[in-house]
Amino acid sequence: MELENIVANTVLIKAREGGGGNRKGKSKKWKQMLQFPHISLCEELRQTTEKDYHSLCEKQPIGRLLFRQFCDTRPELRRCIKFLDAVADYEVTPDEKRKECGQEILEKYLNPTSEDHVSEVVEDLVQTCADRLEQEACKELYKESTKLIHDYLSVAPFADYLDSMFFNRFLQWKWLENSPSPQRS
Repeated sequence: MELENIVANTVLIKAREGGGGNRKGKSKKWKQMLQFPHISLCEELRQTTEKDYHSLCEKQPIGRLLFRQFCDTRPELRRCIKFLDAVADYEVTPDEKRKECGQEILEKYLNPTSEDHVSEVVEDLVQTCADRLEQEACKELYKESTKLIHDYLSVAPFADYLDSMFFNRFLQWKWLENSPSPQRS
């Protein structure tokens, strides 16, 4: 029993060190290669990166994730992101459950008395969505609403994002992505 514990502890220590033998040096090398650069090295990228909301915050996975993390720091933006996620779920909901899901979105995000109310969607559009939902729960029901939210997010919140540490982290990712990798790594 004691011998098994010693062996298990030895294996654990070796695993934490990055393995043994020839692999030990490589893991340190890779760790060093994949470290984020200081943000001052990314200033050229800041100047050359196209600052387009759709490209940075929707199409690029890292940019999308970091923009969402930025939005999580502000309650009004967090509600917008939750609304967009709920609509994305609604669009892939099976037909037989779509009407119920659409009703939940109306009640949770488009009801002015709700805690998660998204005020960027105008009341006329909310009423149009409610009327259309009663007739038929089509996938495109919230298309105009999501466009409004994206239009809102692409102006002031996006400008704030560009001045945030989240965009700095995005630039660091891009710097790593663009840096050449050594031939023998």
